[in-house]
Amino acid sequence: AHDRILTALNTGASSLSFVGSGFIVLCYCLFKELRKFSFKLVFFLALSDMLCSFFSIVGDPSKGFFCSAQGYSTHFFCVASFLWTTTIAFTLHRTVVQHKTDVEDLEAMFHLYVWGTSLVVTVVRSFGNDHRLGVWCWTQTGRTGKAVHFITFYAPLWGAILYNGFTYFQVIRMLNNATRVAVGMSDRAYQFDMKALNRWGYYPLILIGSWAFGTINRIHDFIEPGHKIFWLTFLDVGTAALMGLFNSIAYGLNSSVRRAIHERLDLFPDRFRKWLPNSKVRNQQESELVSL
Repeated sequence: AHDRILTALNTGASSLSFVGSGFIVLCYCLFKELRKFSFKLVFFLALSDMLCSFFSIVGDPSKGFFCSAQGYSTHFFCVASFLWTTTIAFTLHRTVVQHKTDVEDLEAMFHLYVWGTSLVVTVVRSFGNDHRLGVWCWTQTGRTGKAVHFITFYAPLWGAILYNGFTYFQVIRMLNNATRVAVGMSDRAYQFDMKALNRWGYYPLILIGSWAFGTINRIHDFIEPGHKIFWLTFLDVGTAALMGLFNSIAYGLNSSVRRAIHERLDLFPDRFRKWLPNSKVRNQQESELVSL
């Protein structure tokens, strides 16, 4: 009964993440005005989330090959996902804090860093491998495999969380200081900057919310492998599978995407437009990953 519940939860949550991430990928492919370097990083983040969600759905613990395929593929693309968030944080920090304009020249290094690191940790993960844990092939049952899994996934994950948190703290502190200087010049500019600060502050919390229960569950399972806590596993599977949805909302649905969608909706005939959501776009500016 627990396995059926966890299977349904994993499939449902991963499907939501797949749809959300796929929507961002589709917007990038359809709308040429979105193909800037800043949104290109979001595109690769969404692509990694989409593939991570896809392989989380198709795995079959009853079949060895498909179980291993799910385990390695999910590991690879989930690692790639949180590594892409570090490139976004790095780009924002280099642009805003260091005032550098050469971030586009680092695109090849970003790909080498993300895909190369994901491949290395996925290969290392094969040591002590035993893909069969209930309904999810991604985790492992052997004690050595659990240790390797923790080292190759959760250690880099929390390293990325700490890096993102420290980076966004510096960016927010600098922009907050700049806002205080400019507040006397324009109240509107002050409100705009505060909105950007609040949004960036939530980015590191996405990874924490997605993987905190998974980290606790892995530690508990390593200490007491014979004692499973269902509610903890339930939260582990559910929050981890929703990471792609969280990322697509936080990173992908910015003002540029909404504006591009609304512009397409305005092209619909009047008889159809009345059935669509309000397509009026406020003439507002929202901070993105560009030089400020």
